[in-house]
Amino acid sequence: MRSRAHFKAHPLHPALIPFPFAFLTGALLFDTIGLIRESRALWTTGAHLTIAGIAAGVLAAIPGIIDYLYTVPPGSSGKKRATRHGALNIIALALFGGAWALRGPDWSPSLASTALELVGASTLAYAGWLGGTLITRNLISVDHRYARAGKWKEEWFAGKAGEPLVVAHTDDLAADQMKLLHVNGHRIVLARKADHFIAFDDSCTHRGGSLAGGVMIDGTVQCLWHGSQFDGSTGGVRCGPARQPIGAYEVRQAQNGDVLLVSPPG
Repeated sequence: MRSRAHFKAHPLHPALIPFPFAFLTGALLFDTIGLIRESRALWTTGAHLTIAGIAAGVLAAIPGIIDYLYTVPPGSSGKKRATRHGALNIIALALFGGAWALRGPDWSPSLASTALELVGASTLAYAGWLGGTLITRNLISVDHRYARAGKWKEEWFAGKAGEPLVVAHTDDLAADQMKLLHVNGHRIVLARKADHFIAFDDSCTHRGGSLAGGVMIDGTVQCLWHGSQFDGSTGGVRCGPARQPIGAYEVRQAQNGDVLLVSPPG
């Protein structure tokens, strides 16, 4: 049985991020000045910005959750960073929600609500820094791969362990192109050399970066997180900082053009 789906970093996620940042920090600014100057117009603006910021944060969380589940490599340093990023964003929204609940009947802020907003804004800033690190260091962004890498391909398969499984056709990939396979819950990269296919584990043994999103040159795959290189045919390390090899799998090509993973994991 096989099913098909394609995922890469969601383009809506970075596009929506500026709105909760702008609205919620703006709420803190207007409430602080409004509290000092006792200006109802300013703190009313702050109240509206709080509502808009929380709504924008919830909206931005939807593609963020998709990225977390399908794009960030599992068991990686990036996954840990993404977990902290998401948790802090939730805490920040909760703090601004608590500040909203402490407002007076005329939406006037208090010292307590303003203090909660200050903590919330600080939390949001740190969460934003983690998000920026996910983009720049862990490359959780919209299709960052190299030229001629081909269209991002990602497929799910289920089969009996040890029995050959058809995972592609010879026309699916050109030389030095890769696609990510999910076989019985395992992430495996299928790649094409000049005249044959190879398959290996997707996770770099250094920090867990996805090799499917890396660079393939004549059977050598490089992780873009820290530059580790592996022999895709044997799994051996060709260049550190990784020290442990990756798993490699036998692949065969049938006469009808099918590409078979000979011994898929269970």
